Amino acid sequence: MRAIHFGAGNIGRGFIGKILADAGWSVTFADVNETLVGLIARDGRYPVDIVGTESRREEVTGVTAVSSIGDDIVALIASADLVTTAVGPAVLPKIAPTLARGLEARIAAGTHGPLNVIACENTIRGTTQLKEAVFARLPAAIATVVEMEVGFADSAVDRIVPPAPPVEGEPLAVTVEEFSEWVVDRTQLRGWTHDIPGMELTDNLMAFIERKLFTLNTGHAITAYLGFIEGLPTIRDAIEDEAIRATVKAAMEESGAVLIRRYGFDPVKHAAYIDKILGRFANPFIRDDVARVGREPLRKLGKGDRLIRPLLGTLEYGLPHANLVKGIAAALHYRNDADPQAVEMQAAIAEFGVAAAVDRFSGNALPAEVLAEIAAAAQI
Repeated sequence: MRAIHFGAGNIGRGFIGKILADAGWSVTFADVNETLVGLIARDGRYPVDIVGTESRREEVTGVTAVSSIGDDIVALIASADLVTTAVGPAVLPKIAPTLARGLEARIAAGTHGPLNVIACENTIRGTTQLKEAVFARLPAAIATVVEMEVGFADSAVDRIVPPAPPVEGEPLAVTVEEFSEWVVDRTQLRGWTHDIPGMELTDNLMAFIERKLFTLNTGHAITAYLGFIEGLPTIRDAIEDEAIRATVKAAMEESGAVLIRRYGFDPVKHAAYIDKILGRFANPFIRDDVARVGREPLRKLGKGDRLIRPLLGTLEYGLPHANLVKGIAAALHYRNDADPQAVEMQAAIAEFGVAAAVDRFSGNALPAEVLAEIAAAAQI
């Protein structure tokens, strides 16, 4: 079975690419980084250091790579069984033209076996976003065939792949945590008959998407912003601060109450899930800077993202939200001159004040009384 994976960076190599290669798939990475592509194509293998309670090194073999902007990738898509991505949500529209060309070539060649596309991105329904961008570039007749024969399946992904210092003599080495979760919407797949260890199929993807968003992403961001205020450099440093840990855990319990009401999660199991994530944040083998996790604060303050979306859920069900408010207020203190969103956020706060600025950031999603709560907690 042949898979094309867009994105040969650390996440691509250390997560989805590894899962597919370990399952015996022939994996071709596609990337714009010519140096990276050349190294993978030359070596056909790379090491993955898995760090945690049972740290170990595993080797991924049988892989190759091509440019994601050349002609070779089009022919590969035309004959592939699976296309996956780990490029970042903002890059999905940029690979859509190439994917559209590959699908046209596939139809023109008379290849009608099932093909599935799965965007493995840190966003809600990223594959649906990619599909819309692809179909905007397909002729109507081709689009009709693609709709019948090609599955575009949304997924939820979870694995911390932090920046790591380069390993001397091993430019392709990547470090990942032990935990990983890849959940795919089975209802959107076409002709899927494969069993891939590390991939879980579900009929209720939104439950998994929101569980991860409301717990890992919410907790990660709040840890970063509270750590930034205290001058703590890493996520581990921040979560080991007792006061920060207490606020982060309480915020995840508030968002968890929404999940329990919305999806019927077992409260005891969800409490264990929260504790597992707190343990992941404290992993001594992973150095994740609060500045990196806190970057792009305006995206994180959008109404569909990790800070505002769970808060809206508490309002929907009439649930407590004081610690989520603290986390949002902490985000407003984030400063990073190298991050255009952080600069824009501080400029908006200075011009409009906290309440009005958050109202703009969140797309007018919050009532005035909650905006006032955030402003009081921020005290900027």
